[in-house]
Amino acid sequence: MTQAWTHIPIMAPQIADFLLTRQDGVYVDGTLGLGGHTKYFLSRLGPQARVLGFDRDEEALKMAVERVNDARLTAFHKSYVEAPSVLKELGLPGADGALFDLGLSSYQLDNPARGFSIMADGPLDMRFDLQSPLSAAVIVNTWPMAELERILNDYGEEHSATKIALAIMHARREAKIETTARLKEIVESVLPRRGKTHPATQTFQALRIACNGELDAVEQALLSLAQIIRPGGRAAVLTFHSLEDRLVKTRFKELAQSGAWKLINKHALSPEYEEVRQNRRARSAKLRVIERIL
Repeated sequence: MTQAWTHIPIMAPQIADFLLTRQDGVYVDGTLGLGGHTKYFLSRLGPQARVLGFDRDEEALKMAVERVNDARLTAFHKSYVEAPSVLKELGLPGADGALFDLGLSSYQLDNPARGFSIMADGPLDMRFDLQSPLSAAVIVNTWPMAELERILNDYGEEHSATKIALAIMHARREAKIETTARLKEIVESVLPRRGKTHPATQTFQALRIACNGELDAVEQALLSLAQIIRPGGRAAVLTFHSLEDRLVKTRFKELAQSGAWKLINKHALSPEYEEVRQNRRARSAKLRVIERIL
């Protein structure tokens, strides 16, 4: 089962260089995904090190545990926003490092049944946690026009938000919108394809963010960093679009100005050319790292 999915952890060596400050420390992997980052980290850590891995996707979590196959990993089917309470329950004063990889795993993107990808037809789902009642299909078929327009504007930064929202409203009156292919057709009907980027890309992004409450989770985690990271520890955040990166940049700046934290890299770092050449999914990645000093 696990061999079916190719997974390349983005910027793993650079992140490890910044994050792994103590050989036998406690580390948080905020989005375990398929376990790529954690597996790499553990290859560079000592025998007493611990990694607490969080993921809302139960299927990916099971695969990650199997792939990593290391007793130093403890996996939790929870959002990373619950990291402070988990650390407290375990009697730990905090983590020496935490990675928040805000991208999708290869498993999610490449599996048509999950409905994340524009490239293959599948059910219009997009949920990280399959137990959640709110899917992309629920949003496009039941939310009012104003809400559809808002999320396309706010989460997709889509300039044609009104056109697309209106097209969705018209289409769903005729028949329920149930597949990714049908949603693509609707967007294409008002936005003809130009260039390499599919016109529905921003619509898919907006729906995914909305049904998983992604930006709220990022904001919550950033606000609770002091409850996750112990003094001397570091937090690294890997973002993949401007909305996330702006949130992280702003919060890190505020933390640095408080005097209790310091920026490790003043400007976001990007993957090396060779990594992007080998893994196109790395091309939009940006890495920011901050250290708690008090």
